[in-house]
Amino acid sequence: MRWDNLRLTGPDPAVPLIERGAVARTFDTPGFRGITCYEIQARSIINRVPDASHVPFRWTVNPYRGCSHACLYCFARRTHTYLDLDTGHDFDSKIVVKVNAPELLRKELAAPTWRGEPIAMGTNVDCYQRAEGRYRLMRGILAALRDFANPFSILTKGSLILRDLDLLRQAAEVTQVATNVSVGFLDRDLWRAVEPGTPNPAKRLEVCRALNDAGIPCGVLMAPILPYLTDSPRQLDATVQAIAETGAQHVTPIVLHLRPGAREWYLAWLAEHHPDLMPRYLELYRHGAYAPKAYQRRITEQVRALAARYGVGQATPRPARKTPTPAPAPATQLTLL
Repeated sequence: MRWDNLRLTGPDPAVPLIERGAVARTFDTPGFRGITCYEIQARSIINRVPDASHVPFRWTVNPYRGCSHACLYCFARRTHTYLDLDTGHDFDSKIVVKVNAPELLRKELAAPTWRGEPIAMGTNVDCYQRAEGRYRLMRGILAALRDFANPFSILTKGSLILRDLDLLRQAAEVTQVATNVSVGFLDRDLWRAVEPGTPNPAKRLEVCRALNDAGIPCGVLMAPILPYLTDSPRQLDATVQAIAETGAQHVTPIVLHLRPGAREWYLAWLAEHHPDLMPRYLELYRHGAYAPKAYQRRITEQVRALAARYGVGQATPRPARKTPTPAPAPATQLTLL
């Protein structure tokens, strides 16, 4: 794993990053209460995705590790174990910050071996989580990608991306830029329970509208759809209709998957708050991290039909200016519905 250089074998796993020379910082503001940021000097910043991964991109940039969005189901939780931290509260509150990310990215983009392939951001943890408001790493990252005319895409649950509209517009003048927001459902009570550190779903949909209005193509990952909690026909209909009203370029449904680390954390919450659903979940996910293909297919077909009914992707936003010879489409552009 690319984070094995931060793994510790020392006797006290409570402070592994400090032992590795990280600078631990806490901030006396309500939004950072209980959160510790560990500032490190990263050795590399453009990460190659393993060939075995079933994702539509090859390269990522992740300026943070851990995420204060605290989504119970986040598949990236397990990666905190590579740092001798736990997948629960540590993942939510012990945030690794690669403070040299912008400078390191410029160096790697300038390397003769780099071929200018699309780079995906926000695919592991959210690059616009709370810490970004203080560290502002994405400003430097976007400026570097703009200056090298390197195509990229961003996935986020955060509203802070709108701070960087100026850089997104500038980058879109010289290369391909794609954005997506993640909104799996509209239920506010459920949002508070399973995505407590994120902006509410309505705010995220406003972000999608604002990006499209600004000429930055934005779609919606309708993710995750939670079995037996947000998958009723009425709930799917309401969510897709709200997505359509933003002018979203596309909507891509993704059913909840429960990888190790997230599985234990999410199911513990489910057992406490929805114990009646535990037998159904254990049956649905008995063979692994993913729901049966038949279930996923049914949800996808429902969302596809709703997207067609409400015209998702049919209202084209004002396009950003492009160079005469466009760069290849970003590799993170998922299947359009």
